[in-house]
Amino acid sequence: MAEPTHDTEPVSDSGISAWIDRHRLVAFLAVAYAFTWTVQGVVLASGLEASWTQSILIGFGGFGPAVAAGVVVRASGGSLRTWIGQFLRWRIGLRWWAPALGLPLLLLAGGVALFVAFGGPIDLGGVPSPAIYLFVLAWGTVWGGGQEELGWRGFMLPLLQERYSALAASGVVGLAWAGWHLPLFLNPATTQGGWPLSQQLLWIVSILAGSVLWTWMYNGTGGSVLAVAVFHAGVNGMGVLHPADLDAMAPGGVPDGALTLLAEISGMLPLLAVAVLLIAVYGPKRLANRGVPGREAVGLGSET
Repeated sequence: MAEPTHDTEPVSDSGISAWIDRHRLVAFLAVAYAFTWTVQGVVLASGLEASWTQSILIGFGGFGPAVAAGVVVRASGGSLRTWIGQFLRWRIGLRWWAPALGLPLLLLAGGVALFVAFGGPIDLGGVPSPAIYLFVLAWGTVWGGGQEELGWRGFMLPLLQERYSALAASGVVGLAWAGWHLPLFLNPATTQGGWPLSQQLLWIVSILAGSVLWTWMYNGTGGSVLAVAVFHAGVNGMGVLHPADLDAMAPGGVPDGALTLLAEISGMLPLLAVAVLLIAVYGPKRLANRGVPGREAVGLGSET
């Protein structure tokens, strides 16, 4: 594989920089978790209720994986330009922009169909205008989830794919990704803070299935983090267009446990079905019909 262009120098040839260079994935996870958990710990300690302020602060914490990847790339003497350039890779053709923008809507349609089939209450009059969804999509790409992808898919995934299959790498990234969200489950003012254990376990299944889809998007586009970020934002934004009757879901402000569980199951199953389909079609080794990005896509050479 081609060696990266060194447009930055390591902070030091020894000490902490050398340790980071030898333990890139460990260092990445340590910094990502520390950054995000510190920010979200402050949010939790502040007692902020659900609001735009809380959302912005939580979004800031979501930059942990990107910050961590940048730290490791620089400490390892890699190319920050090459690594960041993945987020600017937009020339991937309609064959990839179509699923990046359209697949979340198909997943939503499948989830709504299952929700209705099993008796979930809907209110079609409560669906917002498409303009709201477009705003959520743009916001989600840069602040509401997509900003994570320079770390998870733009750094951790290609390094893992140097040693493991795309499917195995997806599982490892998915588990790290799920654990990284822990502070949200400890904060009663977040959506996840009120979830029972059964819903949390279903969410983990969704994360693992979604990680396969994210890998497929990243590998298939030859390493476009931008496409993955847009796709991530679209999946996160599906709840905006879901026609569930929120008053029936939480009568008197108290969530109906059975209906909440049904919503989680109906949202998880389409993700799982598409993940299984992608594995069957493309195979677990690459989850793509082309060579998969490795450390050269991140701007790194061999570990010292």
